[in-house]
Amino acid sequence: MSFARVALVTVARGLATGLTTLVLVLVAWQGLLLLLDVSPFLVKGPLDVWTWLATVPEAADNRAMVFGNLVVTLGDAFLGFVAGLTCALLLAVVFTLFRGIEHALMPIALLLRSVPLVALVPVISLITGRGLTTAVVMGAIVVLFPALVNIAFGLRSSSPQISDVITVYGGSAFTTLRKVALPSSLPSFFAAVKISVPGAITGALLAEWLTTGQGLGNSIVAAVAKVQNSEVWASVVVITIVSLALYGLAQVVETLVLRRMSMEQSTAS
Repeated sequence: MSFARVALVTVARGLATGLTTLVLVLVAWQGLLLLLDVSPFLVKGPLDVWTWLATVPEAADNRAMVFGNLVVTLGDAFLGFVAGLTCALLLAVVFTLFRGIEHALMPIALLLRSVPLVALVPVISLITGRGLTTAVVMGAIVVLFPALVNIAFGLRSSSPQISDVITVYGGSAFTTLRKVALPSSLPSFFAAVKISVPGAITGALLAEWLTTGQGLGNSIVAAVAKVQNSEVWASVVVITIVSLALYGLAQVVETLVLRRMSMEQSTAS
């Protein structure tokens, strides 16, 4: 099977899985509302959210507000995601090459991750100010530790026999890392990416809520204070769907990259 056909099949399966998950979530959501008999004023159902976003006279303004805030949040999350994942990759490489540095820095990473995020935001905002930098730093902190652990584990899971062969032929530790460890760590790297996508969004929402005053994080809190429950639920639904879509996209990319690598290795052998 050609790679183009594999890509089409993978994308089709990803779309089918995503749509199935969405339908199941909507059915469960509506079923719980009927079962628990909660107040429709406080808890909105799928039809209520759809009506607020699509059919009421103010639907265009509602969509513009929600999606405008969504763009801000996704921008904050993307910067935090890139910063956190880049730092995690660089630290994992350094830890693999120099174990002494790992013993010195890993406790700091553990300490940073063990502090509650709500307690970290005011401290970070005092250092960086109440702006974009705080949101980026928060997203990076949320991403950093789980990504670091996954990538470091992947770098160390390479075959020791192949590493010994490279060493015997005069290869350096960096050559072993580049030729063996990095390719074999791709599954762990993509696992880190999939974990980091919702983590970066969570960090951005938290920073927007507590410091920046922009994006969905701030708009949701403001809507709660004004008892604008339709806006609250619509915002939550939109960011949840986007998070699931980005997670699914990362999974599709992972499948395609790993499949392409396996096809190339089969051809070479």
